[in-house]
Amino acid sequence: MNTSVPTLTSTTRTLAWCLHLLIIGLLALAAGRATADSQPRAGLIVAVAAACAAAYTVGPLLPSVRRSRRAAALWLAAVGTVWLALLALSSDGVWVAFPLYFLQLHLLPRRAGLAAVAATAAAAITGFAAHQHSFTPAMAIGPALGAAVAVAVVRGYQALYRESEQRRRLIEELTATRADLAQVQHTAGVLAERERLAREIHDTLAQGLSSIQLLLRAAERALPDRPDAAARHVEAARQAAVDNLVEARRFVAALSPPALEGTTLAGALERLCTTTSARHRITAHFHLAGGPVPLATAHEVALLRIAQSALANTVRHAHASTAEITLSYLGDHIALHAVDDGTGFDPGWLPAPDPENGGFGLAAMRARIHALGGTLAIESAPGHGTALAAQLPLTPPAETAPEGRP
Repeated sequence: MNTSVPTLTSTTRTLAWCLHLLIIGLLALAAGRATADSQPRAGLIVAVAAACAAAYTVGPLLPSVRRSRRAAALWLAAVGTVWLALLALSSDGVWVAFPLYFLQLHLLPRRAGLAAVAATAAAAITGFAAHQHSFTPAMAIGPALGAAVAVAVVRGYQALYRESEQRRRLIEELTATRADLAQVQHTAGVLAERERLAREIHDTLAQGLSSIQLLLRAAERALPDRPDAAARHVEAARQAAVDNLVEARRFVAALSPPALEGTTLAGALERLCTTTSARHRITAHFHLAGGPVPLATAHEVALLRIAQSALANTVRHAHASTAEITLSYLGDHIALHAVDDGTGFDPGWLPAPDPENGGFGLAAMRARIHALGGTLAIESAPGHGTALAAQLPLTPPAETAPEGRP
């Protein structure tokens, strides 16, 4: 249980100073009237009023009073005792009861504060009646009404303070949540960009370098017996390096693949098959089915990258002699099929992606196709070749942002 006194804000500090001035003013009034009216015990009244003021002044100067309710209660008891002595000497002491209500309600726990206010009001009524040597209901109205007003004001202020604190905490939580959300979004954006970069590097630079490596290895095998064949392989490797350099520059600039510049997706796929057939020991054919329709750039990029990756896998791993790439426009969707007569593999057992040996191809294909709401299916078996089918819904170009562009 927290036993500390509520922390003062700038508003409560102002109210506290007003309360200090009110108490000191009322004590000075009691002492001044005793002196001005030449009351029989004027000197004693002034002394007790000064003692009450001194006892009250000590409280705000003691840090323990602000930190501990027990210390605050002891201080209020001391002030109340001196005030009772003043009330016994002068009826003007009854006015000091009103600011004491606020102190008791503010510094003491809820029930103790109400009990202290009730006791203070009863003492004020009793003391004033004793000085008047009589009691009437009207004498109780002032102190009782003052106590009721003090309770209502303090309880209302405490309710507003709690509501203000709740709003402040809520704003802090919302601010922290927004900061956390921004951090999560930033992290998600970084991860998404890394995944996109990984796919682009795999489908462009890595595949190009792999092709160059195969061509140079073929040239090495042709030397020194077949220099003409070696020269052709070296020339093909040089052209692959040139194409790869163009891809790298466009990749850095985050533009569309150069293979799609100035041509359609079908034209780019046909050129891909022709280039693959010229550079490697495989015959790749392209087929177009259906009437071409305009595609979003993201769709064209994804299908071209999937075809590049599929042919690269065929060249590197399938030991195939022929490969077929078919682009089909099928009404509400477009499909890309890649089929080879290679050695095949077990789709249920694939090695984990490895920076040294690759393995990112199929994962990158799936990521690309799923990001655009499409599907990817692979059928293969050891010794029976491989068939890959990618399907994408036909979305108007304005609805799909180009992949790789801000």
